[in-house]
Amino acid sequence: FLDGWLHLSDIDATTPDEKLYPEYGDTLRQAMLAETRLFLRELIDRNLEARNFIDSDFTFLNRRLARHYGMANISGEKMRRVALPPDSVRGGLMTQASILKITANGTLTSPVKRGHWVLASLLGTPPQPPPPTVDAIEPDIRGAVTIRETLAKHREVKSCANCHQHIDPPGFALESFDPTGGFRQRYRTTSKGWTKHRLLGRPVKYRWGLHVDATGTTADGKKFNGIRHFRDLLLKEEEQVARNFVSQLVTYATGAE
Repeated sequence: FLDGWLHLSDIDATTPDEKLYPEYGDTLRQAMLAETRLFLRELIDRNLEARNFIDSDFTFLNRRLARHYGMANISGEKMRRVALPPDSVRGGLMTQASILKITANGTLTSPVKRGHWVLASLLGTPPQPPPPTVDAIEPDIRGAVTIRETLAKHREVKSCANCHQHIDPPGFALESFDPTGGFRQRYRTTSKGWTKHRLLGRPVKYRWGLHVDATGTTADGKKFNGIRHFRDLLLKEEEQVARNFVSQLVTYATGAE
């Protein structure tokens, strides 16, 4: 069910760049998938509220995934329920590493792809496809132009502006997460930048680039500063998230729309 609804089956569609994301490997990949599957099982078994899909005060971790999330005092490879602190950037589906991995490629993240996932998979309100005359948006791999600058120009196209006012905000809020689901304040680059960083005690081959901008404005004009604030705003859509979940489950169970 989760392979279809949340597209977990796409987790191996791309492989993170080894120079940029040397921490990624099969042990982490397995923990990512287990977190999402155990999370849904917990919601069903305990009949918890649908708001947990948007923001929850717990998740499932083992030592490897906890380290990836920057959380200490978690030992062993067994996945277990872990309470999240009130100020955590984790909580809910959007910030789980499996979701963040499948909504990125091996090198870069795209607010459009992640925003589309939030609208289509979480809310069940997919945007209209782009006009055939409009080219797809790709991040600048050189880092010379930010994806935010590219999207600003794209929104100047009248036929694109209406959809992008809904797609872009959740994508911008999730820019604080890299293609492996790690939290970040700066982008990683193999070109110009600076580095005084070690990963798991070893020097890295990437450099730190531009600062991440995770601010934005929702379609109804509410400003947010980062993923925690955006989740608070999204909680008003709890009923729509619940309706979409039930719809997806019935479709999966019956094989019919």
